[in-house]
Amino acid sequence: MQRHEAIAPLSRDHHASLILAQLLKRNAPVYRELPESAKDKAVYARQQFEEHIKKHFQQEETMLEKVKDCHVEVDMLAKEIRAEHKELVDLFQALQSSTDVVDTMDTLANKLEQHIRKEERILFPLLQQHCSEETLQEIHELLH
Repeated sequence: MQRHEAIAPLSRDHHASLILAQLLKRNAPVYRELPESAKDKAVYARQQFEEHIKKHFQQEETMLEKVKDCHVEVDMLAKEIRAEHKELVDLFQALQSSTDVVDTMDTLANKLEQHIRKEERILFPLLQQHCSEETLQEIHELLH
């Protein structure tokens, strides 16, 4: 499904986060120009979180407020998305103090990938289907 221009920036952001998820998985292959050691991957993941993902989550949270009461399925999914954001934030923060950073990164990687897939395959199509063009334009203005 083609993304509505209003949510396309969020969808584009997901690409970089999916690459990060692949990098953080246990036994991930070496990716050119990306960190190789577990310590360096953890530092890189925290950097990506602080510089990009945190803002992305905030934008999604703002968008979810904007689409509140758009449709019952969207509202139910919004609760899940918010809970997943909190869990992912906690996992990114845990990278600093984890005694088993490889296990923490693998958990983070899998949860991040599942979260993104849920947004891409379920949330975004629901928004496009059930939100008014006016609401989508308001989202567009928020993200640009």
